[in-house]
Amino acid sequence: MSFTPSSEPMRPAAGKPVVRPISAADHLAFVRAQRSVSFLQTPAWARVKTEWRSESLGWFEGRRLIGAGLVLHRPVPRLDRYTLAYLPEGPVIDWSGDIGAWLDPLAAHLKPRGAFAIRLGPPVRTDTWSAAQVKEGISGPDIRRLTDLPGQGSDPVGARVSSRLKDAGWLPQNPLDGFGVGHPQFKYEVPLAGKTEDELLKGMNQQWRRNIKKAAKEGVEVTAGDGSPQDLKAFHDLYVHTAERDHFTPRPLRYFETMFAALSAEDPERIKLYLAHHQGDLVAATILVRVGAHAVYAYGASATAKREVRGSNACQWAMIRDSLAAGCDVYDLRGITPTLDADDPHVGLVQFKVGTGGQATRYVGEWDLPLRPMVYRVFDLYMRRRGR
Repeated sequence: MSFTPSSEPMRPAAGKPVVRPISAADHLAFVRAQRSVSFLQTPAWARVKTEWRSESLGWFEGRRLIGAGLVLHRPVPRLDRYTLAYLPEGPVIDWSGDIGAWLDPLAAHLKPRGAFAIRLGPPVRTDTWSAAQVKEGISGPDIRRLTDLPGQGSDPVGARVSSRLKDAGWLPQNPLDGFGVGHPQFKYEVPLAGKTEDELLKGMNQQWRRNIKKAAKEGVEVTAGDGSPQDLKAFHDLYVHTAERDHFTPRPLRYFETMFAALSAEDPERIKLYLAHHQGDLVAATILVRVGAHAVYAYGASATAKREVRGSNACQWAMIRDSLAAGCDVYDLRGITPTLDADDPHVGLVQFKVGTGGQATRYVGEWDLPLRPMVYRVFDLYMRRRGR
């Protein structure tokens, strides 16, 4: 059956839209018609998360496709007939409208097909804080968290979505420190729309500007490529080194090979690998993912040696410039914790990102709707025991 993809998610004219599976090609056509979509809601992401079963779903009003979502089905240990239906940073619908009109048909579709719960992450902001506010909060003795500061701006849509999800029985899954197994509720973003390179540089703090100039003076060269086997291996070696130094568990090389293959096949401009070299040595490497007007700093790595040549800043500036040139609205540095306590080890990450001059942003976060409460309780207990 043919259909017409909407250029933007639309409100249903009357009643509730119908949810049914769509092909990856139809899903991609809808994504391409949108101004901004998370790369986690592209059909290609299903080919990255191969350990989960996946499907693309569409919301239809008649023959018109007005919304879409990628669903990842996560099985429950020892209860293989049931799955958690997960829509990371999605679905792509009109979140300013009647939430029930969108989500009730989703639940009606998924429950008969074995879903014991739905987890989703509305791509909707609730609050923002300027770089100046965050910096002042870190230096202030009485401020411990972002939420202790008055928001620079509050989004009424985000507040309404949170309220309506709660009223409809959805359960928030946002950890207190902002980080968990799911995707982050607090992010750091640099608005790009209407800006010039000079304006973006002026918006950065003095240390960032100095580091960018330092990298250029030292002869750091940044190249952007499509992730050749040789370059990906070089990135991964540096990434493993970074993981050992900073005490996190690295993903295997195969994961990045799959990621580049899947996302590049969907769009040759979707994912880029940036490598910063100094006198032949790889000193920093980053991965940028872009869907429409949304550019995301997805992964980064840096050498312990030669940190004084500021390869990481050089990579970031190259990605910001390329995102601006591509017409992006935002450069997304992904997750931060909401801590502003100077004694918290996580505050260093916040300070690094604040230097870009952007803004801290809180999103609605991830929410669960139990469809089979008993199975959901078993799952929740299992996740609690393994520390989520």
